[in-house]
Amino acid sequence: MKRVGVALIGAASRTVFGMAGQKLALMLQNHPWFDVAAIVADSPEQVGKKYGEVSKWFWDEDMPRSLADMRILPADPEEVKKAADVGLAFSALLPNLSQEIDPKFAKAGIPVVSDSPGFRFEEDVPLFVPEINPEHLNVIEAQKSRRGWEGFIVSGPVCTVTIIALSLKPLHDAFGLRNLFITTLQALSGAGYEGVPSMAIIDNMIPFIGKEEEKVENETPKIFGGVVDGKIIPSKMRISSTCTRIGVIHGHTACVFAETEKPITVEEATRAFRDFQAEPQRLGLPSAPRNPIIVREEENRPQPRLDRDSNANGMGVVVGRIRRDKIFDRGIKYIVLGHNNVRGTAGNTLLCGEYLYKKGFVG
Repeated sequence: MKRVGVALIGAASRTVFGMAGQKLALMLQNHPWFDVAAIVADSPEQVGKKYGEVSKWFWDEDMPRSLADMRILPADPEEVKKAADVGLAFSALLPNLSQEIDPKFAKAGIPVVSDSPGFRFEEDVPLFVPEINPEHLNVIEAQKSRRGWEGFIVSGPVCTVTIIALSLKPLHDAFGLRNLFITTLQALSGAGYEGVPSMAIIDNMIPFIGKEEEKVENETPKIFGGVVDGKIIPSKMRISSTCTRIGVIHGHTACVFAETEKPITVEEATRAFRDFQAEPQRLGLPSAPRNPIIVREEENRPQPRLDRDSNANGMGVVVGRIRRDKIFDRGIKYIVLGHNNVRGTAGNTLLCGEYLYKKGFVG
């Protein structure tokens, strides 16, 4: 397959979005289809400087020398086109910057996969998890026509939702989903390197994450919605959530109760989780985990430290403690864990790009 040059927008940011951009840059090293061709600034002060000079590196792995020596380009698609052969952009920008910069690239004919919440709730922008809702890409042509863009924007969900939604997909398909009650225990890296002061989290749990519950309750129904007349109509599933921050570096955990439309047993739910595969697996996408969901039988699993990297280096999720609910006749509850910076953000973004390329939307 023809190799595609990609631009990383916002990977020099010192926010949680820049942290995700760095992880994506690492995952792109030696990728079979994509090459990092450009790093694009999220502020004018970065332009012309080497990435290694301005980026605060957050990861255990050393910054690749090829990245460190790259000069940061302005957030101008025409300037980027002059400097590099770019066919796809991965964006990790703060919401206000995403709303300003991402459309410039889409208008200039460069497709954008964005980790930002800037366009997540636009009815003509897919909120994309490749194993769940590939049919939502049918709105892209309507998006381009309506907005006058040569390219397009596809958004990824917030990391928590990506992990939860992936676990819900087999239940949704086999049994239908009516009501969901979800409590999350989210890792510190989800807030970025400077997001939670050490004195606030040591010997403590923080029972509130700004806007996170709204994201869980609103993004999930959109992902499971349908497409009508070039617009995405959210599912009617109802969700009540509580989101908390705990003293774990990586790995978001969610305790999920699901009331289903059809009767469900523990054995049926377990089988649905274990057997689940989708189009990314059938297409053999380079970053697709062979089994998006693995099930642990132990009563004390999954655990962040033990399980966040255990499924395809974090590209899959881990489910455990599957059990019947004692209140609702059609209820199942379980715990799901995923690596928030891999499958939750950077890995899902990369898989979106791979899917778009394989299906002919890019290149």
